Amino acid sequence: MQRLNDTVDATEVTEAGDEAEALDLKNYLRIIQRRKWGIFGLAVFITLLVTVVVFMMTPVYSSSVSVLVEQNKSKLSSMDAVYGGAGSDQAYYQTQVEMLKSRVLMEAVVDRLKLTTHPLFNAPVRHSFMNDLLSGLGMNDAKPALRDEPKIRKGIAGTLAGMVTIDPSRTSQLIKISVASTDREMAATIANSVADTYIELDLEARYKMTQKATSWMNVRLVSLKDNLDKSERALQLYREQHNIIDTKGLELGGATSQLGASLGNLTAARLARAQAQTNLEQVRHAKGTEFTLPIVQRNPLVAGLMGAVSEHERKVSELSNRYGNQHPKLLQAQAELKQAKENLRLQVADVVSGFEREYEMARANENVLAGAVAEAKQAIQGSNRKEYELTALEREVKTNRELYDMFMGQLKGTTAVSDMQTVVARVVDPAIVSDAPIKPNKRLIIGSALLLSLLLGIGVAFMLEHLDTSVRSAEDAERKLGLPMLAAVPMIEPAVGQNVGLHYRDAPKSLFSEAIKTVRTGILLSGIDHPKKTLVVTSSVPGEGKSTVAINLALAHAQTRRVLLIDGDMRKPSIAKVLGLDNTHPGLSMLVLGMQKVENCVYKIEGSTLEVLTAGSIPPNPLELLLSEKFRELLVELGDTYDTIIIDSPPVQLVSDAVVLASMATGVVFVLKADETPFQLARRAIRALQRGGASIFGIVLNQANFKNEEYYGGYGKYNYHAYYGENADKAASKG
Repeated sequence: MQRLNDTVDATEVTEAGDEAEALDLKNYLRIIQRRKWGIFGLAVFITLLVTVVVFMMTPVYSSSVSVLVEQNKSKLSSMDAVYGGAGSDQAYYQTQVEMLKSRVLMEAVVDRLKLTTHPLFNAPVRHSFMNDLLSGLGMNDAKPALRDEPKIRKGIAGTLAGMVTIDPSRTSQLIKISVASTDREMAATIANSVADTYIELDLEARYKMTQKATSWMNVRLVSLKDNLDKSERALQLYREQHNIIDTKGLELGGATSQLGASLGNLTAARLARAQAQTNLEQVRHAKGTEFTLPIVQRNPLVAGLMGAVSEHERKVSELSNRYGNQHPKLLQAQAELKQAKENLRLQVADVVSGFEREYEMARANENVLAGAVAEAKQAIQGSNRKEYELTALEREVKTNRELYDMFMGQLKGTTAVSDMQTVVARVVDPAIVSDAPIKPNKRLIIGSALLLSLLLGIGVAFMLEHLDTSVRSAEDAERKLGLPMLAAVPMIEPAVGQNVGLHYRDAPKSLFSEAIKTVRTGILLSGIDHPKKTLVVTSSVPGEGKSTVAINLALAHAQTRRVLLIDGDMRKPSIAKVLGLDNTHPGLSMLVLGMQKVENCVYKIEGSTLEVLTAGSIPPNPLELLLSEKFRELLVELGDTYDTIIIDSPPVQLVSDAVVLASMATGVVFVLKADETPFQLARRAIRALQRGGASIFGIVLNQANFKNEEYYGGYGKYNYHAYYGENADKAASKG
């Protein structure tokens, strides 16, 4: 059962969350619906403004040229370093892309096309009266303009760089060079010029590098030739001094062979000595248990004796189990076992002694071979010194000759390359004049402006809605004020000669009357434990229609019970004025003071059982009169006579009369004017009533515009007019 309850609770929470999300969405839609014309107007204005600006913009045209980068341009030259080395293909390709963006290339294009004098890049100098006068007198010098030429050229190159777009291909060696300009022909011309100038600059740069490398190599080659001659003369002199004819004769064939053999024998002897030493150390460390070592057990005699010992041990064990400890056969087997173990010990001792002798012999052999190697080394050491000096001289000669030959070959290759230059790239698809501009994209800009302006309008609508402090709907009132909504009373336009205070009596089937009935029903259900009620109708500020609501609410109650309507606003009474009664007639003030009786102060409304007690003469101290014990006794006395007492009190924010009256009443009906009264003001008034101990039955949203579907919670097709017709109120008024 508990699990079932938890499931039901979770389902209710989920449904409540879904309903809240749906209400929020509907609220957003209602905000947009209410301010749709403002949103649409702002969107139209911004879109028209953007449209005018777009059509005033100068169109920009683009032309593109495709360039194929040649990867293997340096194959004809053997001197790769002259042209930048052998980097990876991707690095080389990226380098060419960056070179196409270089400032030097842009300045070369400026010079090639003479853009410093082109009006698109450099407008002509403006003429003025002072310049013309100085020129006529010969006092205007043009040299300052010439001094600004490099600066102008640099500035135009920067402008040109902003017009050029380099788009490398990721899957090929093609590079697309695009130029955007307001002059369609100039865009194509600049694009082709950038490609041609790039190729020409590369050829020129490589030619200059080749010439520079050739000059440097010629100078270096002379120095290398001198070094080669000196090293060859030194080698020849050394041979003559030592009577050397063949350098291979310096090698001591016998001594070298003997040394090699001795070194091999010495190595083998050291290995043998190391093995013998290892075996000996194992035997010494296993003192008393030598026969357990693998190197000892590998001895055939030891292995045989160990097998005999094992056989005797098995035999002793078998006889011991069969005959007992004192049997002759067992004693003989034990003696044989003892003899076998003694033989094994003696043989193991002999093997251990053999290891010691083997180690001594290996060490002696190692020492002999080490002495032989030392003698062989001393024999050939003297010859090695001469061979070293001769080898050094030969190496120097060889190095100088190779270096000289290499430079000579590079010099010839560089000279050949200077006569046969290859291009770094070639134009695959030249640029042509474009017919259609690339920007502005009028459709995209205008469409984006319309969309963004609509979003801006919606944002402004939500901001205005957030800044709007008025209460618009029942849902809005409950959310902002935290009190239940009794009803939303529509704004009425009474017919000529019709009293708005008696609208419920005169038009009982109107939407206004239906709303008053809803308020009556809410009050009856709110105080179901109090069959006799004293109600206070109040508002936060004047002008919210509380008196009209109080009168019509009293008329509605009077249909089923005896009701008294009291004008409790003794500062600025309005009940008598609304109902067209004599304001000088004795009223509440005279009744509280005991100067009149109830029957002399009460009016009866024609066509209804409602009785009205006006304020009467305005006293000098209304609040003290309301706080008096006589007023409390009067309410108790009237409560015994009438089923329901409705008091029209002053506004809460102006005086404290309403708080005093509310503390004596069964409940309070708070009237709030729709779309006007700030909810913060109404909330302060409600809190003041609650602090005074009042019980607030709910809120009546007065003068609501029922043409707005918001008052029906978004269900406009189910509203009063949709069901009864647009002329329902008029028909009811005519009655």
